[in-house]
Amino acid sequence: MESTGGPYLNTAAVTSPVGIARLLQMMFGCTTFSLVAHKGGFSAAYGTFCMFVWTFCFAITVFIITCEFTHLHSCLTISWGNFTAAFAMLATLMSVTAAVIYPLYFVQLDCYPISCEVRDFRIAASVFAGLLFLVYAAEVFLTRAKPGQVTSYMATVSGLLKIVQAFVACIIFGALVNDSQYGKYVATQWCVAVYSFCFVVTVVVVAFSVTGKTSLLWFPFERSVVIYTLAAVLLYVSAAVIWPVFCFDSKYGSAQRPASCAKGRCPWDSQLVIAIFTYVNLLLYIVDLAYSQRIRF
Repeated sequence: MESTGGPYLNTAAVTSPVGIARLLQMMFGCTTFSLVAHKGGFSAAYGTFCMFVWTFCFAITVFIITCEFTHLHSCLTISWGNFTAAFAMLATLMSVTAAVIYPLYFVQLDCYPISCEVRDFRIAASVFAGLLFLVYAAEVFLTRAKPGQVTSYMATVSGLLKIVQAFVACIIFGALVNDSQYGKYVATQWCVAVYSFCFVVTVVVVAFSVTGKTSLLWFPFERSVVIYTLAAVLLYVSAAVIWPVFCFDSKYGSAQRPASCAKGRCPWDSQLVIAIFTYVNLLLYIVDLAYSQRIRF
């Protein structure tokens, strides 16, 4: 049987700079979770999260390499460019989080109460976790949209920021459920509504881009995204004003951390984390709005 569509295998998938970066991701990811599973060890929610990140990113990376090497991605009913760009950004954020959390909670310089062998395995796993983050960041750098280039939406600065915004929102939600006392005032409940609404719409934008279904919408996708981003900026401005007032003003809360607060279970700590990441997401949406005026996709 003769092939009429070119070679069956795409060697550029493993020989191009992006392909080499993905091979390194696969190698570093496998090495990291193997070191932890073999001797390094993990425990509690933090350790489980790190193992999930490394195994999840490894599995998706193997899937991407296999599909591109065998041209199977052409059989999928998704926008492949949007999917790979979105995953690279998500993997970068998840891997840098795991690269910080694991050594913070599991690495120590002395051998007591763990053995020196376990300590060495944990240090090695932390090093490879850092390398894993670097190669995912390298892929984002290599595949990002260049100035004036017509490309997939998720490869643009605006598209990549959508992933970061959703990730930051997840951090806010994590702090909200950790005894943040957000139900104490209607004003703070409004802030939760702002976080939830913006997160849901951002995820919907990413989902439509990755699935390639934007052309099925009865309204212009590009203009709608810009309008939503403007609305998100205004909503986050309201949350950035309201949340600190109702949490840290002496009339409603406490400007300083209460001395009686237990470490790890202090509402004031959660409120501070939420306030910080509210301003982080506000800045991200402002930058997103600025860049969305210039992109073509």
